[in-house]
Amino acid sequence: MTVFGIILLGGCLYLDRLMPIITGYAAKNLASAVFVSGREPSDVEDIDLHFSFIQFNHNKVDYENRTVTSRFLWRKSVAVYREGYGVTLLRGGKAADLAPYPLEPDTLQPRPMVPGDSAYAAALSPIAKALVDDRSYNGTPFAFVVLHRGGLVAERYREGFSAQTRLLSWSMAKSFTNALIGLMVRDSLVDVNAPMDIPQWQGDDRKAITLNNLMQMQSGLSWNENYGNRSDVNLMLHRETDMGIYPLEKPLEHKPGTHWYYSSGNTNIVMRYLRGQFPSDTAFLSYQREQLFAPLGIRNAVFEPDMSGTPVGSSYLYATARDYARFGQLFLDDGCVDGTRILPEGWVDYTVTPASASGGQYGAFFWLNRGGTYPDAPEDLFECRGHDGQEIFIIPSKELVVVVLGYSPKPDHAIQWNRLLKDIIEAR
Repeated sequence: MTVFGIILLGGCLYLDRLMPIITGYAAKNLASAVFVSGREPSDVEDIDLHFSFIQFNHNKVDYENRTVTSRFLWRKSVAVYREGYGVTLLRGGKAADLAPYPLEPDTLQPRPMVPGDSAYAAALSPIAKALVDDRSYNGTPFAFVVLHRGGLVAERYREGFSAQTRLLSWSMAKSFTNALIGLMVRDSLVDVNAPMDIPQWQGDDRKAITLNNLMQMQSGLSWNENYGNRSDVNLMLHRETDMGIYPLEKPLEHKPGTHWYYSSGNTNIVMRYLRGQFPSDTAFLSYQREQLFAPLGIRNAVFEPDMSGTPVGSSYLYATARDYARFGQLFLDDGCVDGTRILPEGWVDYTVTPASASGGQYGAFFWLNRGGTYPDAPEDLFECRGHDGQEIFIIPSKELVVVVLGYSPKPDHAIQWNRLLKDIIEAR
């Protein structure tokens, strides 16, 4: 074989190994955007999928069967939408193989948004326009909501989006997983400081890993979170049928609790573990709705599952901008809703306690500003942060919750977060 032939073969083999990621990313995200968010395929392809090899997929939306098929060269991926469950990327099986457990209709009533201070709302109006319409803060925001003292003082949407549009959380879902754990701690279903009874860990030092270690991103498990290559996070999200089993089989590289490293795998281990504390998937889903979403008045939120049936706690929650604001208000109000305690006393304090090796930047499935990420914002700011520009900023000292959703990837298109926060705060 000639040198050129060897190079060509090597390139084809490399591409073939990337195919599950290239086609899987397009199929999953396009299907969710179309069937969960109600967006036009062309809009998604022009904005969300217009990068790297992803932009070269040939995507077919089948509205009758509610599937998306994405093809790149000689490979394809298929994602399927199910009412109430959202979208699942099919791997190693067909839609008929997905767990057919029943899902009761969502009868929750949304909590009304109470208007906030009118003077502050007027001051924020030009900021909302500059952010969403003029894109003066960079990025491509789809939605912007600000609550002050629980009242709505800013709300704006890109054309084609509205207060009813459910939008992707990416890693903001990790913070919802935090709240779910808090509820289960309240109900004595789990203990964050106890070693986890995971069979695969009992024969080695992984048996010492706790929920706290996982929530603080200090599990010590080997992991690669680089989204730009054939990394652990990409393989987990786009190749695996069970996104919890893949990361828990990783070897231990550091003693639990001593080394900080961001890992979406940690969260999916946690969600799989939480699911295992219930007698059935129906019971687990009902618990989420009744104990987390119902008190907040969040209706029709979707926590999309993998093929095993486990919600993808690291990444795949869909909810409205107002819903995300309601969630942020829960943590601003120390885990209470209208004076009624939902999360256990002290849970928010636990959440914002810095992980020992994080340099003040991370708590328990929440990012912190103690490391000075946003120098013009208060140090007590903590946030739910999603890949490619989703944010829930919670600022206790300013009594603010700020939600921004959209597609604003780093480095070229990232929103100028520090300037935006500074302007919002100074507008008061």
